Amino acid sequence: MHDTALIFTLAAGFGLAFVFGMGAERLRLPPLVGYLLAGVALGPFTPGMTADTGLAAQLAEVGVVLLMFGVGLHFSMNDLLAVRRVAIPGALLRIALVSGLTAAVARVWGWSWGGGIVLGLALSVASTVVVLRQLESLGILDSANGRVAVGWLVVEDLAMVLALVLLPPLTGAGGATSALALDLTITLLKVAAFVVLMLFVGTRAVPWLLGRVARTGSRELFTLAVLAVALGIAVGAASLFGVSFALGAFFAGVVIAESDLSHQAAADALPLQDAFAVLFFVSVGMLFDPTVLVRQPARVLTVVAIVILVKAVVTFALTLLLRRPIRSALIISASLAQIGEFSFILAGIGIAVGALPPEGRDLILAGALISIILNPLLLWAVNGIEGWFEARPKLVTALERSDAEVDVEGAEAADALRDHVVLVGYGRVGRRIGDALRRAEIPYVAVDRDRVTVEALRKEGVPAIFGDAARHGILDHVHLETARLLIVASPDPYQTRRVIEIARQANPGIEIAARTHSESGESYLMQQGVIRAFMGERELALSMAHYALVRMGHTDDEADDTIEAMRRATSLRLRVPTQ
Repeated sequence: MHDTALIFTLAAGFGLAFVFGMGAERLRLPPLVGYLLAGVALGPFTPGMTADTGLAAQLAEVGVVLLMFGVGLHFSMNDLLAVRRVAIPGALLRIALVSGLTAAVARVWGWSWGGGIVLGLALSVASTVVVLRQLESLGILDSANGRVAVGWLVVEDLAMVLALVLLPPLTGAGGATSALALDLTITLLKVAAFVVLMLFVGTRAVPWLLGRVARTGSRELFTLAVLAVALGIAVGAASLFGVSFALGAFFAGVVIAESDLSHQAAADALPLQDAFAVLFFVSVGMLFDPTVLVRQPARVLTVVAIVILVKAVVTFALTLLLRRPIRSALIISASLAQIGEFSFILAGIGIAVGALPPEGRDLILAGALISIILNPLLLWAVNGIEGWFEARPKLVTALERSDAEVDVEGAEAADALRDHVVLVGYGRVGRRIGDALRRAEIPYVAVDRDRVTVEALRKEGVPAIFGDAARHGILDHVHLETARLLIVASPDPYQTRRVIEIARQANPGIEIAARTHSESGESYLMQQGVIRAFMGERELALSMAHYALVRMGHTDDEADDTIEAMRRATSLRLRVPTQ
């Protein structure tokens, strides 16, 4: 099998990853868990077939390159700046606190400070893949809380990129202070030269090259160009500047992201990125020795406690200190209470440079598997924990200042409104609704949890309240008793339901229109007396259907009648109570 070792490794890796991934999906776990278990089954520490670990490691390196390339493609400085007041200090403080605590624990185990810090860094960073998929499944990826969590991930990713750059010189100077300083200086100068080259030359040359290839009309050539750029810059960065493949691939993605072809580049690279990312997780699983669960159960439990409990508590406390409401703190802390791909990359480099003992990789892998499996349960428990806090208003008051007390300016601006619209949520959907109301000169007051958004609205002369509308006291200042219409444009289904409950208590007769993400959610809202519930996919389909009818010869009135009949049919079906 020597001559066909590559084919065997690919076949076994993809095949078992598919089987275990499907099993994880059926158990409502992230497929990532299945990929890691597939690697465990193929590894040398379990009976049965064993794949070539050397080849798997090289394939995993390609997976790292493509993963980091994808991170760079989706990196958005604007998204980070929008939540910088919470994400930047929160992420950096958490990395410092968790790393310091873990290093102290590792010293008790007899490890060096360097090994403890590497372990702490690995345990402090969450899995971008897991967080994005969990938030998307809950329908809150585009919410204020989702944006903060994503911004937090971006800061963590950038911090880990810096750690990957600095780790080799920090561990290779032989303990001499002068040699360490020299190595760090040389490394930082090389990185700076590479970054300057990419930002000033790469951002012009790469988009120009992709544009020329795109004009040929050949999809195959464009895909090859994207992959050649990603792998070529990664290899060039390592060969010429001595930086890691991961950093080179990250900046390859960043420079392509500056082009208007970035979306097509991401779409073309996605299949290979997904495939090699699977092999990366499989190869990581092959390195895991399951006997560590028996040999070192206390240390495994300690790592899991740090990843889940310590990280969650630290994140919760920091988020509250940074002026976010309790629900936001709970969602962010629960979603980030796991570890994943960056932890594996850091563990591999830490072992390669002698900073992390091999036992550390097993502990990191065990912590990753257990935390990823438990993460959906943490997110599921958020509503129950928030309910516990809501039943103790004095504790809530002690933990955070009331938004209603803080936002006096917004309350005074809304005092003069009568027969107005209350618009809850001023994100991508709410902003367009607000623009339409403003053009029609219809008075409205906006409520949003993003302080930057609220301040921008006030500068434009729009009455705006800062706070979580789902909390008692916030909607007291929008004068629901004299409002004609409440529009809930928030993507968070929990917030939508709470806002409707509060609004019904304040004004039982107020008309309500709300946003939803599923027919079950739409049915629930309509049974609560919501006049119109809007589901994004259906509204898009109806708009496209209206366009098709007009283009095929129907008049606008005929098309409107057809679409309205479809709306009524859906509304009647959803209003029928389910058995």
